[in-house]
Amino acid sequence: MSYKNFPMVPRVIFGRGSFNQLEEIISPKRRNSDAPFIFLVDDVFKGNAWLTSRIPLAYDDKLHFISTEEEPKTSQVDELVNTIILDHKERPSGIIGIGGGSILDLAKAVSIMLTNDGSSADYQGWDLVKNPAIYHVGIPTISGTGAEVSRTTILTGPKLKLGINSDYTPFDQVILDPELTKGVPKEQWFYTGMDCYIHCIESLNGSYINAFSQSYGEKAYTLCEEIFVDDKLSKQESQDKLMMASWHGGMSIAYSQVGVAHAMSYGLSYLLGIKHGVGNCIVFDHLEDYYPEGVRLFKQMKQKHDINLPQGVCADLSDKNFDTMIDVALSLEPLWENAIGKNWKTKITRDKLKSLYKLM
Repeated sequence: MSYKNFPMVPRVIFGRGSFNQLEEIISPKRRNSDAPFIFLVDDVFKGNAWLTSRIPLAYDDKLHFISTEEEPKTSQVDELVNTIILDHKERPSGIIGIGGGSILDLAKAVSIMLTNDGSSADYQGWDLVKNPAIYHVGIPTISGTGAEVSRTTILTGPKLKLGINSDYTPFDQVILDPELTKGVPKEQWFYTGMDCYIHCIESLNGSYINAFSQSYGEKAYTLCEEIFVDDKLSKQESQDKLMMASWHGGMSIAYSQVGVAHAMSYGLSYLLGIKHGVGNCIVFDHLEDYYPEGVRLFKQMKQKHDINLPQGVCADLSDKNFDTMIDVALSLEPLWENAIGKNWKTKITRDKLKSLYKLM
């Protein structure tokens, strides 16, 4: 039997204020004064001197503020890569992503495409990347997606929404500074936290489950309960623990897979542009048949934190629209196999998916 030889993030630093160590971490990686570091930063921090004044720019380094109004696209990755190549004499010393899951995915994709030919759309799928990425660092400013630890970078391409899943995708260095999450709005905190919670539920209830995934998934699940159910933690404890829940949730799916909620939310996201965390919640709310206990607790957390999910997002869709979403969802075969088993195609029909989407 052949087992998956899974790449992990080789270096990680955790602690409040650890962002201040960025300069000493990346300095030894600078090749020369013409090989810049490129910082991709969520534009929510534009004008926020508390964060931006601590970014260690030197020589020809460049800071790009990136809007996260939409999920990352393959066209956006390609455009950024072309800009970086045209603007600088040499290939960068590294790419540093500072933001939520979208920015981290963008940083991973750009670092891959600086060493691989063609469009990023050519690499959507499993193990298609030929050349190692350039040095890349992930610094999450919101917790839950697990993008800081995963071997995928989720992109919306011309034909589908699918990750670049490869051994070259994970970051070379991650900085986990819970202090950076202090300004996250409540609803975003909930939706992104639920991305982590849903990772755990889908991993722990999947057919791919094993002791490796289970140990991480159970820890992340317990942390999510502490944060979103018990509600006895201080603000700082909650920030610290959610950052670790995100890490463990990401690790829990690394050696297994996600399931129904993620597969279907990719369809919502591809067609309607609904953000990943929100889309997961909209779908998960209707998945009692697949994850009864997980959905029960989710509804409890939703009520406790007074969260009103968007309703009727599929109300005015045409049959063609539904077909597009169903095509995207069904293209994610490993997710369905994990959720339902090897014979999933006999149980998950297009009509079944359409009737579920119609509830949303």
